[in-house]
Amino acid sequence: MTPLHKAVRLALSEAADPAKAPAMQAYMKSAMPFLGVQATPRRAAVRRVFAEHRLETAPEWRRAVLALWRDAEYREERYAAIELCAFRYYKGFQTLYTVPMYEEMIVSGAWWDYVDDLAIHRVGALLRAYPDTMRPLMLEWAAGADLWKRRTAILCQNSFKERTDLGLLYACIEPSLSDTDFFARKAIGWALREYAKTDPREVVRYVDHTGLNGLSRREALKNLPVT
Repeated sequence: MTPLHKAVRLALSEAADPAKAPAMQAYMKSAMPFLGVQATPRRAAVRRVFAEHRLETAPEWRRAVLALWRDAEYREERYAAIELCAFRYYKGFQTLYTVPMYEEMIVSGAWWDYVDDLAIHRVGALLRAYPDTMRPLMLEWAAGADLWKRRTAILCQNSFKERTDLGLLYACIEPSLSDTDFFARKAIGWALREYAKTDPREVVRYVDHTGLNGLSRREALKNLPVT
């Protein structure tokens, strides 16, 4: 275990409220236990550690992220790995070399609290920076068997607003239109609801054109004056 990893474990244990851990684990339906560190103190604790243990190279940083992720004994340690992905020192390390790391975290994490953050903030940022490479990759993920990679492809443009590649969004949604899984249906509706903030008429048109119904339709039209 590296000094960074040891320091993260110590900081999280010091910030923990064990009395809160059972409820946090139950809410997240997590097999992995919680320490009982809520979001604000958790972020403050791990960011102090990251500032004190700077990593000098991109490969070193990727190894540190994956070590935190793979060796996690508590869910907060995996949250810390996601925080390390986004830490300000490593903005320049966000290149296509990070894709396998994020893919591993998405597939092995396989739950919304991990995947949505990675999809919107990390994979989405790579799509913006490297569209020629990331666009076909998102189409591949959208058509694949893994639910969480499909959800990532659908959600990765959620912060793009007027810069949304609408053709890509629809192409990523299409393979999941017949999926009855809650997390696929929710992702479709959420992605459309976000784009509706930019072009509500287009979202209404798309929902009607595709015959979208149920959860996806309710989510897509949630903030619009339509039924």
